[in-house]
Amino acid sequence: MNKINQSEFTDVKLDSCSSNKVSLETELSEILYKSMKDFVLSNPTWDQYKLINSALATFLVQNGCTDNSVSEIYLNQLFTPSKSF
Repeated sequence: MNKINQSEFTDVKLDSCSSNKVSLETELSEILYKSMKDFVLSNPTWDQYKLINSALATFLVQNGCTDNSVSEIYLNQLFTPSKSF
């Protein structure tokens, strides 16, 4: 994974960040992609966006993130009914 250039963030003014969504592009291993696709196809209440948001929120909370918004995403996905894996 490429390191994010810190200057890219310092050049962005917080006032101009009115959107609460960010586009993310990454490379996945083929097995992760296949597993994600199979999960989404067999669980109609999930899509790739919900899955990625849930996975990132879980990782962040389990690794010490204390941001309330991240915790809310994490807790919401814990208590949202879905088919079992």
